[in-house]
Amino acid sequence: MTLLSRLRRLWLDVHLWIGAGLVVVLIPLSVTGAILVWHDPIDRALYAGRYATSGPTASLPVQAYADAAQVAFGDEARLTQVRLPQNAGDPVVAVGRIEGAPGPGGRPRTMNAWIDPPTGALLGKAEIAKQPTMVMHRIHGSLMLPPSSGPGPALGRQVVGWLGWAMFVSCATGLWLWWPRRGGVRQGLRWRRGASTLFNLHHLIGFWVCAPLAVLSLTGVYISFPQTSRALFGLPPPPPRAAGPGRFAPPIPAPSLTVGQAVAAARAEATGAVVTEVNTPTRGDEPAWRVQLKVPGAERPRTVQVVDATGAAKAVRERGPGGGDGQGAEPPKDGISPLMRQIHDGNGMGPAWQAIIFVAGIAPAVLGITGVVMWLRRRARRRAVRHGQA
Repeated sequence: MTLLSRLRRLWLDVHLWIGAGLVVVLIPLSVTGAILVWHDPIDRALYAGRYATSGPTASLPVQAYADAAQVAFGDEARLTQVRLPQNAGDPVVAVGRIEGAPGPGGRPRTMNAWIDPPTGALLGKAEIAKQPTMVMHRIHGSLMLPPSSGPGPALGRQVVGWLGWAMFVSCATGLWLWWPRRGGVRQGLRWRRGASTLFNLHHLIGFWVCAPLAVLSLTGVYISFPQTSRALFGLPPPPPRAAGPGRFAPPIPAPSLTVGQAVAAARAEATGAVVTEVNTPTRGDEPAWRVQLKVPGAERPRTVQVVDATGAAKAVRERGPGGGDGQGAEPPKDGISPLMRQIHDGNGMGPAWQAIIFVAGIAPAVLGITGVVMWLRRRARRRAVRHGQA
């Protein structure tokens, strides 16, 4: 047996064991990813009433939407966020925190309220984690595995990251095995590569989805291992989280300021700005409102903190590559991480790339099933040969 034949045999074994051994987890991972490409259209189809707004613009004060949301929540949840619509005809979305035990992944349970922008009328409310699309998000992001108890990355995310590496290796070995041993690429693109329909289907689909599936696998790995990925690209790691309740800190029970007062203080720091999001103060050393503003001519939204006890407002500055002085500065931004997520999710990438992602997400299910069937048939033929020889 030549060296090339041995190498081909090795790649075949690797490709086979990845496909046969991980097919049970790779299929739900890839299929949920394919479906989530159409996350927003699916939500709008399932819950059309939440998006049945009576007009295109939010014409009421933010306080009116906050009041409507808290009335809708009642004693079930406490208001934590109000998001104004970014596109004409979208509803206002308010988020409330549900008291009690945490939800999936150790995160607080939250309830959303969808509010009509022109009238402030309630369009619907629901605990968002129980929605079908959010369940698929948890399957795709962590396979619904329990969170880690330590400070490192969540167990489910690490497993998904390593599955991404396995998928990439499967793409690379599959391309090697697809390449015709006799003839060129045109020979490989023919339908009849073998006598079996499953064999031909596996080779043809595998070739056409190989490149996009490899891209999705690597971007998924980047998302699953953010610390390592940022270091690989020479980006500074995110700063350690400050001691205290952290990002899941509960809202303070009785803020000194109203939503309207916090918004007015924030807008005084940016003349002509439009409010896009308001976050209520949470427990900590100095509880503060966080108001996000869209400033005319600015590329990105601006965030203003309003201290709840005093009403003092200060803009949150972004830190440069070298860090910052720690005085209200946000973590450094990088252009790679958002791009990786955009490529992986398909958001803002146009219908052509979204269609490619969808097909590449469905393909592993077909490849996995056809590959396992071919493997079982091959084992059966070998057993028959051995019995015949005996």
